Amino acid sequence: MKKLLLTSVMLLSFAFSNAQTAEEIKAEMAPKKDSIAAIQGRVDALQAKLDALPGWKIGAFGTIGGNISEFNNWFAQGIPNNSSGNIGFTVNAYANLQQEKFFWRNAANVNLAWVKLDDEDDPTDDDGFREATDVFNISSLYGRKLSEKFAISGLVEYRTTLLSNVNNPGYLDVGVGATWTPISDLVVVIHPLNYNFVFSDEDTIFESSAGAKIVADYTKKIGAISFKSNLSMFQSYEDGDLSNWTWTNSFAYTLWKVIGVGFDFGLRNNKQETLNFVRNLAPTPDPDATFDSIDNELQTFWTLGLSYSF
Repeated sequence: MKKLLLTSVMLLSFAFSNAQTAEEIKAEMAPKKDSIAAIQGRVDALQAKLDALPGWKIGAFGTIGGNISEFNNWFAQGIPNNSSGNIGFTVNAYANLQQEKFFWRNAANVNLAWVKLDDEDDPTDDDGFREATDVFNISSLYGRKLSEKFAISGLVEYRTTLLSNVNNPGYLDVGVGATWTPISDLVVVIHPLNYNFVFSDEDTIFESSAGAKIVADYTKKIGAISFKSNLSMFQSYEDGDLSNWTWTNSFAYTLWKVIGVGFDFGLRNNKQETLNFVRNLAPTPDPDATFDSIDNELQTFWTLGLSYSF
């Protein structure tokens, strides 16, 4: 009995001493965490000063996602024998020149994806990869500084697809106005004098027009996280049906060296593209469709996969 009592006391003492040790360790860690946060704050401040220095800043990051699968005699699904897969990638690149009296910002965004579903019991189906996502956008912005935050600027932006229907349609915006840079990572472009050139074989739907161009771009890298958000809007002065906007977002979190996890998503509203799809590309085309008769649904895409930082 004495031995059992002694053993119990020793175990309780051991547990109590360990609990005290854990609390002591946590107490020691707290000020060190505060110190790390303070150091990171100073590093971020120095990085902001470095980014503001004159000269070129060049960078890129992207996302790669994909999977493949094969089923044999999997009778629980409608196509028991099939092979399927999808692959896609996104690249965001920039080359920015910062000088005392002017700046020149260049950016490119490419998002491409392919998908396949081969029904091995149907020899007539398409067994190859088909394009699923197709986005290509490049822009060049030049600004002459009036102050640290405001500039008179000119913008050229081109958008199209690469995998099919290259430049059909294609959009070229050329305009002048003002640029506001409230912080080093955010650029807001307001160009009331802009012309939206639209290139397409379907000239009864797509039409060029004059209007206002608004662009907001935020690009930031904090430690292992890279982030880019870009909103590009065109408001036609001639007809609201000719207006359009696109909002794309890219996130990348580095896990090991240059490899990490990436997520991209985008939204688009373009009534001309919607009408062209209903008239010419839909499974059951409606040649009599008009701008007033169609439902201009929001266009969306997203990609999740491995990311690679250049």
